[in-house]
Amino acid sequence: MHLAVVGLSHRTAPVEVRERLSIPEHHLETSLQSLRSHEQVLETSILSTCNRLEIYSLLRHPEDGVEAIRDFLANHSGLADPDLQPHLFALHHEEAIQHLLRVSAGLDSLVLGEGQILSQVKKMYRLGQDHKSIGPILNRLLNQAVSTGKRVRSETNLGSGAVSISSAAVELAQLKVGQEQGVDDLVSLSQEKVAVVGAGRMARLLLQHLQSKGARSITVVNRTVSKAEALAKDFPDLVITCCGLDQLDAQLAANTLLFTSTGADEPIIDRQRLDAITRQARLMLVDIGVPRNISSDAADVSGTLSYDVDDLQEVVERNVAARQELAQQAEVLLDEDRQAFLDWWDGLEAVPTINRMRQQFEEIRKQELLKALSRMGSDLSQREKQVVEALTKGLINKILHGPTTALRAPQPRQQRLDSMAAAQRLFDLPGDDSERDRSDAN
Repeated sequence: MHLAVVGLSHRTAPVEVRERLSIPEHHLETSLQSLRSHEQVLETSILSTCNRLEIYSLLRHPEDGVEAIRDFLANHSGLADPDLQPHLFALHHEEAIQHLLRVSAGLDSLVLGEGQILSQVKKMYRLGQDHKSIGPILNRLLNQAVSTGKRVRSETNLGSGAVSISSAAVELAQLKVGQEQGVDDLVSLSQEKVAVVGAGRMARLLLQHLQSKGARSITVVNRTVSKAEALAKDFPDLVITCCGLDQLDAQLAANTLLFTSTGADEPIIDRQRLDAITRQARLMLVDIGVPRNISSDAADVSGTLSYDVDDLQEVVERNVAARQELAQQAEVLLDEDRQAFLDWWDGLEAVPTINRMRQQFEEIRKQELLKALSRMGSDLSQREKQVVEALTKGLINKILHGPTTALRAPQPRQQRLDSMAAAQRLFDLPGDDSERDRSDAN
């Protein structure tokens, strides 16, 4: 069996490719079922965010399993092989483990130390459990990834400050407004008329950062106005006006800065829509949705500036140098947690021997218990029989605890193999007729 991750990210693919691979949450169950239906895929989980689509899997065979996942991605995206394959990456076993830990810690994010990615890894873990697409191996790995993400944020300062896609989007707007004013720096947004389209988690983060950067009056546009109003109540110091998507054209005409972050599968703003609107001032559009909420042709409209998630790199590069030392501290923690998982994985090699040992001892226990109970006669109460059986089980568990712990403990592989051979000789264990699957391990 083999661990692997196949996918793409902001490092390997532009947004126009990433949006074709994006899998909305309501499609995740069918996607997981489709992957698990392939004989090569034993366990699988999907991480789909605005900056990455990654499939973590336990495979029977590395090459055949990766090919099966590539085929799934090609079918899902509808992209021709030459348009998709150059953007995909595949990492195996130790590299796949290290990659997941780096992702969870925010070390592979566009914004170094991003906090939201940990929540997305937690969601991947929960959905894998809910849809029964993960088993003992990925369960252990994803649990380790979540723990590592938390540990990095608690033991280093990598997660402090403005470290999210939303914060980078607001800083990009600040930078571009400043450049319009002739300064290459982040300026206050107090003079901008601001609108946010969407009322989800990303929109909430946008409001938080807009408030901290000087915005005081914001319009929230959302399909469900009541959801926008509920969000507005959490920002009593902001003057927030709420309206439905039917008022989007009016907001495009009235505002100078508009952010979009919705779950729409298709762009809701394009050149045709903008051409039909009469505006008196420059309009800056910042789209942090994937799939994109704003069509690429919006930038062709006179007086309109349009940016998407790939444009955030300009802001990110201004901050990355200051965070590199913190990232190096985090990498040390990742090395420790990666080795802890690998030690556990290596210990699975001893599971078939441990199982045979337990089976043999259990057979002996049952035989000897039957003999003892028959000698005691029929006047033994049910409770007394249960006490005697519990005693025998306790003895077996105590006897096997030492050998089991020794076989599973971190050690050189040859030392483990020698111990397994010794156990087989000492306890005269029966041979293993068929290769035991590691995923049977608890």
